[in-house]
Amino acid sequence: MKMPVLFVSHGAPTLALEPGETGAAWSKLGEQLPKPSAILVISAHWETSIPTVSRVKQPETIYDFRGFPDEMYKLQYPAPGAAELAESVVRALQQADIHVQPDDTRGLDHGAWVPLSMMYPQADIPVTQLSLQPEKGPAWHIALGDALRSLREKGVLIIGSGSITHNLDALRKHPQGEPVPAWVTEFCDWMAVKISGGDEESLKAYRELAPHAAQNHPTDEHLLPLFVALGAAEDIKQSKRLNSVMTYGMLAMDMWSFDAS
Repeated sequence: MKMPVLFVSHGAPTLALEPGETGAAWSKLGEQLPKPSAILVISAHWETSIPTVSRVKQPETIYDFRGFPDEMYKLQYPAPGAAELAESVVRALQQADIHVQPDDTRGLDHGAWVPLSMMYPQADIPVTQLSLQPEKGPAWHIALGDALRSLREKGVLIIGSGSITHNLDALRKHPQGEPVPAWVTEFCDWMAVKISGGDEESLKAYRELAPHAAQNHPTDEHLLPLFVALGAAEDIKQSKRLNSVMTYGMLAMDMWSFDAS
């Protein structure tokens, strides 16, 4: 059973308490997809210099945030780990001449457990995470995804979890109720056109070509999971934009599926 590839914008951690339209979209997608044999998440919230994959047997729920309601720190996503998948990831990357290392302690950060808690609330599917290398840029992460593509043939669901826009400093200063700034919508529209058109070369050079790229992404890490998803897809023209909600006036919640039947 071959699985599609996903990119999700995971938004604020409080989506776990107030899921709204995005949570509903995640839930609907989880109901529509074939049940994966295991899930591999590449989250913006795990950065290392060398690709690192967790093979922990029972991942802890990581609260990698602060200043939120106490209820947030009581939530659990007790999915089993995916040690067998982790070993497959190691082999796949080694075969592509990519240096990789296992980790026996890493749990699930909110880029993984928040969307998964709505997609698969039973927490009965083995899950593991693979880290990002932000200093290496989009082309590296496309190659990383390409090396992982064969895992999909084994029923593995690959999810890149980040954000189509991610300027938290601007978000905090944006007056509540004000319209979405043009510099946000123009960037989102450009990304949607390039993804739908399969224009991988322009996407790799988004920082030079996309309107307001640095303003929407002062740093790369929240967009890099998209590039892993693009690499793991066979044909990015076979894409579907499953969610385009805007939260907090400028945090885009785009979700994309690639190679879906």
